[in-house]
Amino acid sequence: MSHSSATTTAQPVIVFDLDGTLVDTAPDLLDSLNHCLIAGGLTPADPVSLRKFVGSGAKVMIERAYQAQNRQLTDEDMKQLFALFMEHYNGNMPGKSAFYPGVLNSLDRLSAAGYVLAVCTNKFEISAKALLERMGEAHRFAAICGQDTFPYRKPDPRHLTDTIAQAKGDRYQAVMVGDSRADIDAAKAAGIPVIAVDFGYTDLHVSHFEPSRIISHFDEMTLDMISDLLEAAKEAAE
Repeated sequence: MSHSSATTTAQPVIVFDLDGTLVDTAPDLLDSLNHCLIAGGLTPADPVSLRKFVGSGAKVMIERAYQAQNRQLTDEDMKQLFALFMEHYNGNMPGKSAFYPGVLNSLDRLSAAGYVLAVCTNKFEISAKALLERMGEAHRFAAICGQDTFPYRKPDPRHLTDTIAQAKGDRYQAVMVGDSRADIDAAKAAGIPVIAVDFGYTDLHVSHFEPSRIISHFDEMTLDMISDLLEAAKEAAE
């Protein structure tokens, strides 16, 4: 398969999920979720429960938290709770959120090696951009795309491939880095190798979803690992 005519100006690209991959946002997501649950007369969630709720955006998180307490949500309830969540979350950002150990050094290494960096998240685009801007690192990324940037979102592979296109990256020289089944499934469906971090927000260990590689710290994501994945993907495509 020849891609040269379509990709002469595109560069190799590393696409990251945000929550649970680059940034530990769990304390703030939990605070905002509990703000909503308390407003709805429910019991606050704990950090362990949160892992089962997050990964597909705020609405799904609220929905799962309500289901866990056997409470139904009307469309109007959801509309009000979602607005309450976004107001609380965006208003307190970046709060307690912090980059995972090794993230910034890893981004430095990748940039120095000529990789374009991008973010593909199921967070709303405005929240993703605001978080990275307030943490002082938004400038590192050629594209920051959220669940509302396109008409589809992870695990739909087009969320990933359109993020790569927006970053002017080469989808045939791309690697996805994420922490959830949605990240891994999107990458696989796009034919893109995927590195999974095992410290993110998923109730099952990432090994269940069979990513290309698993890391427990960003120091493990070496340039050699990236090169090997890209080489294997290139051979598989030919």
